[in-house]
Amino acid sequence: MNAPSLPGPLNDNPRLDLWVSFPAPGKVVVNTGRVELGQGVLTAMAQVAADELDVAMTRVSVRSGVTDGMPNEGYTAGSQSIQFGGLAMGQACADVRALFIDHAARILACGANELSVRDGAFFRHGAATGHDYWTLAPAIDLSVNASGLARRKASADLRFVGQSSARTDLPAKLFGDDVFIHDMKLAGMKHARVVRQPNKGACIGTIDEAAIRRAAKGAIEFVRSGDFLAIVGDNETAVELAGGASVNHVTWTNVETPTPLQQEANWLVQRPVIDRLLGPPEPSDAQGKQRFEATYTRGYLAHASISPSCGLAQFKDGHLTVWTHCQGVFPLRGALARMLKLDASKITVHHVQGSGCYGHNGADDAAADAAAIAMLMPGTPIRIRWRREEEFIFEPKSPAMLVKVRALVDADGKPSDWTAEIWSGNHNGRPGGGNALLAGYALPDQEPLPQANEVPEAAGGGATRNADPLYDIADKRIIHHMVTETPVRVSALRGLGAMPNVFALECAIDELAERAGVDPVAYRLAITTDMRARAVIEKVAAMANWQANAPGGNGAGRGIAFARYKNRAAYSAVVVELEVDEEIRLRHVWCATDGGLIVNPDGAINQLEGGVIQSASWMLREQVRLDGGTASFDWDTYPVLKFSEVPPIDIALINPTSSDMPLGVGEATAGPTAAAIGNAVSHALGIRLRDLPLTRERIMAALLQE
Repeated sequence: MNAPSLPGPLNDNPRLDLWVSFPAPGKVVVNTGRVELGQGVLTAMAQVAADELDVAMTRVSVRSGVTDGMPNEGYTAGSQSIQFGGLAMGQACADVRALFIDHAARILACGANELSVRDGAFFRHGAATGHDYWTLAPAIDLSVNASGLARRKASADLRFVGQSSARTDLPAKLFGDDVFIHDMKLAGMKHARVVRQPNKGACIGTIDEAAIRRAAKGAIEFVRSGDFLAIVGDNETAVELAGGASVNHVTWTNVETPTPLQQEANWLVQRPVIDRLLGPPEPSDAQGKQRFEATYTRGYLAHASISPSCGLAQFKDGHLTVWTHCQGVFPLRGALARMLKLDASKITVHHVQGSGCYGHNGADDAAADAAAIAMLMPGTPIRIRWRREEEFIFEPKSPAMLVKVRALVDADGKPSDWTAEIWSGNHNGRPGGGNALLAGYALPDQEPLPQANEVPEAAGGGATRNADPLYDIADKRIIHHMVTETPVRVSALRGLGAMPNVFALECAIDELAERAGVDPVAYRLAITTDMRARAVIEKVAAMANWQANAPGGNGAGRGIAFARYKNRAAYSAVVVELEVDEEIRLRHVWCATDGGLIVNPDGAINQLEGGVIQSASWMLREQVRLDGGTASFDWDTYPVLKFSEVPPIDIALINPTSSDMPLGVGEATAGPTAAAIGNAVSHALGIRLRDLPLTRERIMAALLQE
């Protein structure tokens, strides 16, 4: 009999003591490589562990995000925490439970099937045995590899999974405990600011130290290595003032400044690219069928995290310790080892909660800043807090994208051949993805970077994510042009390329439905046989009281869109109701989602709602502007959706406990929401807008062209 395969993260980290321990009577500690970014993952992991170990949730403490003594699960990203990390946690706990039951059976000279566990205590035929996890733990070696032989519980037998458990991380945040990295204090800590290179390759020309010291109005010192320059001091205000003054008193050579022309996605088409074809070649002629072609674009986006990034570090006795709110402590450790030429075993990285990031924002870079300075000042704890302007200007951006959709349409108006041709920068700029940490561009003697590689299709793809329609189309392909040089540093943002791709393909589906004279809901149902896809489309239409072929063009509109995130995670369908005159006002949003087994329904709904709101902000407000540099540097120059502009949002979870397999929901609504807004705007105006964001200027320009 072949051993069962282990869930990916457990296969990579098979030792059970990396996942579970029983440190004191009545206490269980479970370790996860996933980190809390505001999505409630630590609560969900506690629910999974409590069920598989048969203990009360109050006994379970979740330890996460440390590079010592816990599983390396890479990044907390891609809606994978529960879909893959939760499965690994559950199987590890099931294997631990089985080990304890087998040991108890030997002690009691009975069959394992005669034993059960209730809140950590072992019972035989319902009678107490006097044994529990904690009395047996000293005799059981958990430094063994998981077997995967222990059977996970069926969804019908779960007590905590499927229930809306209160978030375990919120009380400390709400009642003022110092849980955020920005509040951390270390004995002897100094504050620092980096005098940032305006661009990769820029070199320091002159430094007017006297002028900067006068501006600081307090004691500061300069720390430099190559073109990496930092200002350090005991007083954060003095350091802040000095950092601000450095803009005018440090000169640079080899400065390159992007232009407004480069901020638009159309600029990408003429740039050097690496080409890929995924799927069969495109037919050379229309084969007697009607052609459809349309181009959709989206500009660069910022992460716009609610607070600027922060990092702390100390290099003491040859060991570097770093505190960060990044999404992947192990990849950051590897990147720091390369940048600082220090063995990874001499680096410990701790995750401390921040304000969330939903992608690769400045958190890794702030930690790298602190680490670089700490290495130059051994023994001194260093704290870096980026300024708001620094966060907007220097954090990696989500790449601009241009998507051309081409289709051949049969006599029934249905697509029989589909091409998505995509131009985009690389979405895989995280540490380890081909890009350096920001400090690494300035430090001397850095090794050449490997060529950037896009997220592989096996991991969901980057620019190509969700470009393959989930509809019944005979021939489909993706032509991917990865733009190798972009005017700003680019990397991962929530969903990577899924939002622009779903916007393009679902708006194209609406356009095809209109050409065929078929209602958009009926058209989608006519071209998909996937029953779970049909279920969410039908459900959201019923929730919104969808009226087939409702007249439009009067300033009020409704739109629908659907996608399965990565074509392997959660199914989501969204209907948006809105009004348009000089600008767009959202009136109501409905969403139906099939996320498989839902661990915490309240947490899942919060994630889905958050995706709707963020996507609406991207659609209506957000784009990074370039003009002699990044011209979007605060909330005025990079506006986001206001609380007053958020409409009522109704979320329905379809059959949340009917499956034993969870599907990732965290990024499932961004694409469908964007496309539903685009389709609703078209319905309201009677014209199609294909370039994002849908600003007042673009609406007025489109209306004037009619």
